[in-house]
Amino acid sequence: MCGFVGYIDGGETQLMEPVLHAMADRIRHRGPDDADYYMDGEISLGFRRLSIIDLEGGRQPILNEDKSKVLMFNGEIYNYQSLREDLLKAGHVFTTKTDSEVLLHGFEEYGTDLLNKLRGMFAFIIWDKNTKTLFGARDYFGIKPFYYAKMQGTLMFGSEIKSFVEHPHFKRELNERALEGYLSFQYSPGYETFFKNVYKLPPAHYFFYKDGKMDIQRYWIPEFNAEEDKPLEYWVDEIEKTFDDSVNAHKIADVEVGSFLSSGVDSSYVACSADVDKTFTVGFDNGEKYNEISYAKELSELIPVKNYSKTIIPEEFWGNFGKIQYHMDEPLADPSAVALYFVCNTASKYLKVVMSGEGADEIFGGYNIYKEPLAVPAYDKIPFPIRRFIGKVASHLPKKSGINFLIRRGKKLEDRFIGNAYMFTEEERKKLLKIKT
Repeated sequence: MCGFVGYIDGGETQLMEPVLHAMADRIRHRGPDDADYYMDGEISLGFRRLSIIDLEGGRQPILNEDKSKVLMFNGEIYNYQSLREDLLKAGHVFTTKTDSEVLLHGFEEYGTDLLNKLRGMFAFIIWDKNTKTLFGARDYFGIKPFYYAKMQGTLMFGSEIKSFVEHPHFKRELNERALEGYLSFQYSPGYETFFKNVYKLPPAHYFFYKDGKMDIQRYWIPEFNAEEDKPLEYWVDEIEKTFDDSVNAHKIADVEVGSFLSSGVDSSYVACSADVDKTFTVGFDNGEKYNEISYAKELSELIPVKNYSKTIIPEEFWGNFGKIQYHMDEPLADPSAVALYFVCNTASKYLKVVMSGEGADEIFGGYNIYKEPLAVPAYDKIPFPIRRFIGKVASHLPKKSGINFLIRRGKKLEDRFIGNAYMFTEEERKKLLKIKT
């Protein structure tokens, strides 16, 4: 997984090496294999490594040929081998065999254009010692975390907020505005966090920080161009080829790779395509409804592959809840995070890298809520003002089958989408938080 920490202030804390070490130690769980540091009087950088590629030679921070630029990187670049070959032809000299170093020389060669050449998940920074400029970027979908805060003239940045706590300039304050979003969406949406003046670098964005000023820019915007002239058979073949290519790319590592496995189509497809030796499953100790272990073991026997499973008992669930929330930095009201913690714990006893199936329901409309626009299309022929009125009336009726259909069809598409995760309405959350209007 790996993780990094750093700060810029040009003041006395630059001489406080124990501060940097304490910040890095806070995220030791991200990289238990190794730690290294860089300090030059202007910037302090610390790295915790989980060794996956170039186990012996891939220590970070990594410096370029003349030691004028320094890289710290969390993630994986799946097309690093082809990028490396292009950079070698361009005259760059590599000191490691890692995917990390491609970012350093790639930035030297292409500048910010490098970002649109990358295939992978990443959060990284590059410090230019000559110009005293810090560059940082986050992957297209924000898979890898990147937080930053500026307090008392110090810019702190890193993979987890908890590392900032060790810096003497960090001020712990609750961001009450984050509570509003959390009560409605079950997590902290947007770029703010639960800590006041601590922010997330948005997905698909990069920044330059120089002379105390941060300039943030977007480098990629997703586009959807429907191709409706292709037959179903074409898409079946394309999906299979794309899926297998993605799985093979994710398997590039110098350590063993395994796979999570539930009873869902997505993780089952990954496990079948990946040709791994080990799969990992967890279930809850409350009957078959929330326990997929038997399904996972059955599929594992058919593949065939070894399956390791764990049944989570109530005492373990509640006993580890605080630890799980701590590692996520911010509250998250998704119970799947608990299962993910235990399945990762189980897998970590055997290997370092595990693939997972995510996003199939979102891409292919697996949840019933996504099918709703196709249900009873004749109802949409009723003028919207009338449907809205019916929906408002229905919202005051007892919750029964069909009532929610009327409520949702009385809303615009964007309101329906936002309402998918709604826990408290705007009026309810203002009452709970005692916000005066």
